[in-house]
Amino acid sequence: MRPLRLADGSLLEFTRMEMMGIINVTPDSFYAGSRAGGVDEALARAERMIAEGAAFLDIGGESTRPGAEAVTEEEEIRRVCPAVTAIKEKHPEILISVDTYHAKTAEAAIAAGADIINDISGMTFDPDMAGVVAEAGVPVVLMHTGGRPDVMQRDPHYDDVAQEVYDYLDRQIRYALDHGIHSDRIIIDLGIGFGKTCDHNIELLKNIDKFADLGMPHLLAVSRKSFIGKTLNEADPADRLYGTIALTLYAQAHGIEMARVHDVKANLDAVRMMEALK
Repeated sequence: MRPLRLADGSLLEFTRMEMMGIINVTPDSFYAGSRAGGVDEALARAERMIAEGAAFLDIGGESTRPGAEAVTEEEEIRRVCPAVTAIKEKHPEILISVDTYHAKTAEAAIAAGADIINDISGMTFDPDMAGVVAEAGVPVVLMHTGGRPDVMQRDPHYDDVAQEVYDYLDRQIRYALDHGIHSDRIIIDLGIGFGKTCDHNIELLKNIDKFADLGMPHLLAVSRKSFIGKTLNEADPADRLYGTIALTLYAQAHGIEMARVHDVKANLDAVRMMEALK
């Protein structure tokens, strides 16, 4: 497993898969169970996930589900930063990732205590993002997307989805390096569900080992997504937990460092049990 360098210079060594708990301070995220209506609710959800064993928390202030409408940077900052501050003040040990593709939000979130920036666009939507990340020295998640959330699911097409996503991530890693972001502060995410059909998502996961050649820690982000529902005939995201756990265990078997999940305890219990058997 590949290590990650934090802003303070310390090295986070992954000896086993860790969980990143999802907290959405939004009214419209696709899974209602992830939504927190304000700071108090976000803090309560954070404390439960920390108690369940989360090593990271991912806080988002704008839904990026297919078809979602964008919010202003000001609104995103208003939603995210108070939650980051409250959680960090009470739990300084927890690593907080902020899910944003806006440089101004990233800058404000880092000032509020965020440790990682999780950019669904792989730093392609905002030309100032790379500079903000490089100056702060925080790790960044580079994710592949097939377009902005409001249009990404309009007939996505690939000739070879695994190779094209690989090439995109390779290109964005080089872009990050060219902008002063150190190689040990880059995380990759295949962007499952972002501008991809169910078949595309399955094909990417079948080829998950291919992406180890990029040499970066890997974040799996599939929790309760629609391709699980389509595969299992489960229309309601609330019914997709077991499919999510299966994919988490699959990723663990392939050496993936982190899983971004709505249900920390269920996924982490499955992972730790599998470790015991090995």
